[in-house]
Amino acid sequence: MSRAGTLAGLKRGRPTSRSPDLLDQAIEELLNRIRAYNPFMDEDRLRRACELGRTAHAGQLRASGQPYFTHPVAVARLLADMHMDLDTIITALLHDTVEDCDVTLEEIAAQFGPEVQTLVDGVTKLTRLQLSAGSSKQAENFRKLIVATSDDIRVLLVKLADRQHNMETLESLAEEKRQRIARETMDIFAPLAERLGITRIQNQLEDTAFAVLNPEMRQTLLNRLEFLAAEAENIIPRICQELQILVQAKGIDCQVSGRRKTPYSIHRKMQSKKVAMEQLADVMAFRVIVPDIAACYATLGAIHTEYPMVMGRMKDYISTPKRNGYKSIHTGVIGPMNRRIEIQIRTPEMHDVAERGVAAHWDYKSLRETREAAVFGWVQEMMQLIELSSGAEDLLEHSKMEMYADQVFCFTPRGDLISLPKGATAVDFAYAVHSKIGDHCVGVLINDKKRQLATELANGDQVRILTDETAQPRPDWEEFVATGRAKSAIRRFTRSQRQQEFSRIGQSLLAKEYRFHKKQYSEKDITGVLSGFGVTRLEELYEKIGTGDTQAKQVFERLYPALATTGGAKKTTEKEAARKARPDTALNIDGLSEGMAVHMAKCCYPLPGDEIVGIMTTGKGLTIHKDGCSTLTKFVSAPELWMKVGWGQTGAQLHSGRIRCVLFNEPGALAALCTVIGQQGGNISFIQLIERSVDFFTFTLDIDVRDRQHLQSIIAVLGTNQYIETVERDSY
Repeated sequence: MSRAGTLAGLKRGRPTSRSPDLLDQAIEELLNRIRAYNPFMDEDRLRRACELGRTAHAGQLRASGQPYFTHPVAVARLLADMHMDLDTIITALLHDTVEDCDVTLEEIAAQFGPEVQTLVDGVTKLTRLQLSAGSSKQAENFRKLIVATSDDIRVLLVKLADRQHNMETLESLAEEKRQRIARETMDIFAPLAERLGITRIQNQLEDTAFAVLNPEMRQTLLNRLEFLAAEAENIIPRICQELQILVQAKGIDCQVSGRRKTPYSIHRKMQSKKVAMEQLADVMAFRVIVPDIAACYATLGAIHTEYPMVMGRMKDYISTPKRNGYKSIHTGVIGPMNRRIEIQIRTPEMHDVAERGVAAHWDYKSLRETREAAVFGWVQEMMQLIELSSGAEDLLEHSKMEMYADQVFCFTPRGDLISLPKGATAVDFAYAVHSKIGDHCVGVLINDKKRQLATELANGDQVRILTDETAQPRPDWEEFVATGRAKSAIRRFTRSQRQQEFSRIGQSLLAKEYRFHKKQYSEKDITGVLSGFGVTRLEELYEKIGTGDTQAKQVFERLYPALATTGGAKKTTEKEAARKARPDTALNIDGLSEGMAVHMAKCCYPLPGDEIVGIMTTGKGLTIHKDGCSTLTKFVSAPELWMKVGWGQTGAQLHSGRIRCVLFNEPGALAALCTVIGQQGGNISFIQLIERSVDFFTFTLDIDVRDRQHLQSIIAVLGTNQYIETVERDSY
């Protein structure tokens, strides 16, 4: 039967006949899994989705040779294990039909409703994102992923299940593609699973990616784990039994289970603690599930009474849950058989959240209400990062920082809990409370004691941020903050200040060019040529002029090309001629032929008062250098090119001198530099940013001055300014 005929039959509710096979068995198994937690599901609707997906993918094979539709069914089965609603399951069955087949979103909406259409469209868009591409493209695609996820978290749940099954079936792909997919999984999808609290998927993604990226290390760890298992074959059951007897003796019903940690989790701990596997005693983890929260703490007391506690290993995620909603008590003890073990204590509800994460909040009976109630804080954090970050690459850097970090829990003076990554400081706390608090913070009281803003916070600290409306973020804060939110806010403020200062300088330089040509300055005219300089706003063009990326003269000539080619009006022509003639009349030159061109060297910027030398070059005429300029070494073997020259009467004529200036990276620094130069009678004709760090900006500036003494006077005054680290006369 053709696909069109099948669709028509489905729309009339007529099933298609097909002999049972392994795919039929997989579909029946999927139905049984859904019935187990949702006995009221619309089975006819689900079967129609299976039939549409099966028909759409007919004839398509996976790299393994299996029918392609086995993949969507496997993805749906993983979501059924997470007890997802029927719309999500149907989305999984159809998630590749729009991308890989000729099924349209309109057909999906007609058969399964607009909600499934929206979900399938979202997953299709995510599928097109290549998150392991070059850094710039990867970053932009990650931004799109977060935006798509913010509309409906189920889009990401389907994508994670899709990635999990793909990782389980990588062996049929070429090595290069396996490496790319594994790296993308480790960098992006495993951390996202962790932030959603889906431990099961997180562990599976990490370990399968680890097997591809570092197979030798993984095999070594597996061999070690097998050796430990053989050495103590019955150790896990015996410890489980002893723990169960201990807890039940206190009158607490419990279920105890044990497991070995995954190779990747062991590898990560080895890396973070910088120890060998032999030094990791807690490679076994045990879970005690008890009826309620009171029983959790009673169980902890019973265990600590019986076994010595390992200091620093107790974490209470019940009173202070993780950001993904995870709750449990963790403790490390020297337990049964004198073994160092890790124990997790939780209720059945906590265990459900730990295993299924955000999916545990889904209720197929009242999906819309619970979706509104489940406010996923991490998605909000990511959306705030998008607003704060200067670009997609900043977002990717900062979001990875947020996703991977361990946590500390601190309190506001009112007792509100603030969760921060390990290593966070008072400035991170301030920005976590509110961006305005961070922007205006000037001090901090930690546990009622005054501390520095760079102080790292510890679990349980009470933090009071001191603010001042006139205060501003300092660029050096970026060196010690630990959260992406704080880094983005500081960079945004610094960038804004830098843009404003360069914009003012650029506007001033352009206005000067207008005055030189005796033209009326008009921002309206300039707006018409913005696109020619790759910008959309006047402020951006001014900034480019201020940083030296674009010359004011270039902008003016774009607006008045006739003046650039013909010299414009008569007065302007005369002024230009005078400017070109100044070097000749300002110098006493022996042996100079009449009409010979004279140029000031751009390698040393000679000024009246400097000892100077003339070099005759073909096509350029005479070039004037400072005596001692490094360029003169090129002409040592050609004494016939050297000419004796000296300065004549310069009068009020100005000459261009170059300085190199290092400014503190602080608001107002660049404005102070320009103000001082203007106050000392200098005029900036060119400015260029040549180096930038967290603490400093380095600029070269061409300044119109009368002579060497005038320039040295400006340098001396600049050297006393609080914003300027160093300043010196510059030459190439």
